[in-house]
Amino acid sequence: MLKFCSLYSGSTGNSLYVESENTKILVDAGVSAKKITDALTLLNVDLHDLSAILVTHEHTDHIQGVGTLSKKFDIPVYANSKTWDAMKSQKDKIIDSNQKIFYTNESFEIGDLKISSFKTPHDAAESCGFNIENDNSKISIATDLGHINTKILDSLQNSKFLLLEANYEPEILKCCSYPFRLKTRIAGENGHLANHLAGQAIAHLIPSGLNSVMLGHLSKESNFPELAYKTVIEQLNKYNYDENSLEINVASRFEPSKIIEVS
Repeated sequence: MLKFCSLYSGSTGNSLYVESENTKILVDAGVSAKKITDALTLLNVDLHDLSAILVTHEHTDHIQGVGTLSKKFDIPVYANSKTWDAMKSQKDKIIDSNQKIFYTNESFEIGDLKISSFKTPHDAAESCGFNIENDNSKISIATDLGHINTKILDSLQNSKFLLLEANYEPEILKCCSYPFRLKTRIAGENGHLANHLAGQAIAHLIPSGLNSVMLGHLSKESNFPELAYKTVIEQLNKYNYDENSLEINVASRFEPSKIIEVS
């Protein structure tokens, strides 16, 4: 069995927690070390028990607390080589023995977890998502996606749980206070994923066994939790999926989600 909890998720910072019977890891640490410590304390998790921090990419909202957590609690950090090169300020805080390199599109193991990464289209050095497996349980994490392509969908096949970005609503993005350049970046091929595209991806994955989804990385200025949820439901209805065919939650930017159990 795997357990998943979104500690924080949004444009202001991201950190996710995954636990199996014998292994506990974080995916990203994009808020302060104190905030992550406080969130894990609510889950009764001791940071000294963490086996690793996985890093998706080097943007601040995904790595802010990485170096401090690794240094304070002696936690290994896993990132691909291009991401390591792009996050020098965090790398300098981490002792050499805790700097672990993985190769995107290849698998590796941490404790009893099998982890595979896949490339994501985002304006970072080498952004990636993760599949995390234990026995017959598979969860997937895919955020910071300018678009969904066939390779990504193939990587997400057979996942029972998916944390998927639903970053913005196009019409709200057009009218929000962001400068034009930022709006163009967000809506670009290497930016972020719109609500309706998230819904289409989820509909595509349901036949392969997907039964639980958490929408994450919502924009503070161009989205709302209720709207992201509603838009995804509308897409599922277009594909003739009843909204009761899977559990859908929306991750909070401010506090831990409920714990999702995947078996």
